Amino acid sequence: MSLFALLQRRQAEGNPVRVGVIGAGTFSTAFLNQGRRTPGIQVACIADILPQKAVDACLTTGWPTEALATAGSPGAVNDLVTAGKVAIVDDAAHLLNADLDVVVECTGLTGPGAYHAWTALDTGKHVVMVNVETDALLGYALRRKADSEGLVYSMAYGDQPAIISEMVDWARSIGFEVVCAGKGTRFQPEYRYSTPDTVWDHMGFTPQQVETGGYSAQMYNSFLDTTKSAIEACAVCNANELRPQNCGLQFPAIGPEALPTVLKPAAEGGILEHSGTVEIVASEARDGTPIQNNLRWGVFVVFKAGTPLVRRFFQMHDFLCDPSGEYGAFYRPFHMIGFELGISVASAALRREATGSSVSFTADVVAVAKKDLVPGDTLDGEGGYTVFGRLSPARDSVLNRQLPIGLAHHVRVMRPVAKDGVVTYDDVDIDGSSFECRLRRQQEDGLPASPDRDK
Repeated sequence: MSLFALLQRRQAEGNPVRVGVIGAGTFSTAFLNQGRRTPGIQVACIADILPQKAVDACLTTGWPTEALATAGSPGAVNDLVTAGKVAIVDDAAHLLNADLDVVVECTGLTGPGAYHAWTALDTGKHVVMVNVETDALLGYALRRKADSEGLVYSMAYGDQPAIISEMVDWARSIGFEVVCAGKGTRFQPEYRYSTPDTVWDHMGFTPQQVETGGYSAQMYNSFLDTTKSAIEACAVCNANELRPQNCGLQFPAIGPEALPTVLKPAAEGGILEHSGTVEIVASEARDGTPIQNNLRWGVFVVFKAGTPLVRRFFQMHDFLCDPSGEYGAFYRPFHMIGFELGISVASAALRREATGSSVSFTADVVAVAKKDLVPGDTLDGEGGYTVFGRLSPARDSVLNRQLPIGLAHHVRVMRPVAKDGVVTYDDVDIDGSSFECRLRRQQEDGLPASPDRDK
């Protein structure tokens, strides 16, 4: 039965899927816009430390004022939900302990994200993890927790990793060997060293646009300085058992037609270290010239034909393929950020299926110095002034005690680290007793994820 039919059935039964959303940013606002219009889904509760932000997100997306109400306890949330209201809370604990079916984690913060996801699973709720930063750091541990509870831990459809994972699954399910999967982005080598002070110049935003748009310089900079690309590529690897290249990501500047020619193993004339990996393609040449029909907002998968019959099909039907006809590519030129999230919510609640989920710990994202770091400096995480994230094989990052970018927040530097050097645990003073550190340590050790729950 289709997802829409299942949703219609829940609507007809008067038993919609009750959804709680943590974080009222851009992604969740897009979901609120569609959730109001989707039968069988009830946006029940929204948590944000700034409740007015949640109210504004609802009003912006067409919710009537009378549909919204504030709540100060899980019981109050339940009463409002029963009355058909959207409960607005400033404490995620009220949401996590209310009677909900699915929790959508949208904060983008690794520490809170880990705690919210773990607690949601502890209290019997499926989790849709929009927070890719936390998934890259702890996705495998959280997936194992969900499995142990008989629940779903899922990537968020409408974000590129889930859509890429769907394409990988499509290719494998019809018998193709996946060679490479990934997405597009805007990239220049110097962007790795961009900071919140330089991001708007690189992005081409005017001061007037910045002043009126409510933009987060650090968040936007995490997209520009390659950290977000590494995080999303990591999530794709771990969800599909793909292996990162030792070099990380190469960011070739190519359009769709070149995908099967360039993104194949070097031994076959391409650039990849090996098959079964990920890559990010740049939307402009290194001189800044835009690539025609670029994939800045798109996703792709490259695969092998495998047989003469498929090679013949590629060539007879103008399929995207390399000159040999052995490598083909399939792509989607865009994704609808947040507006597609309902697919994950419905899949988790009604089919008990994830739209992508970490089934391995094959990839990691490590912190690399943007400048010479000296004792006394404080790392400020994704998109900040001090470090950017680089994709790495997990076996290497763990063996060499490299600091994950997801733990490089508010951490004091204790030893010098040269620009472009990878920061290690030995270079910093980190609170190993924090919830996310303990969970990460158990993931690294391959032990069952069961730390004590405390903030």
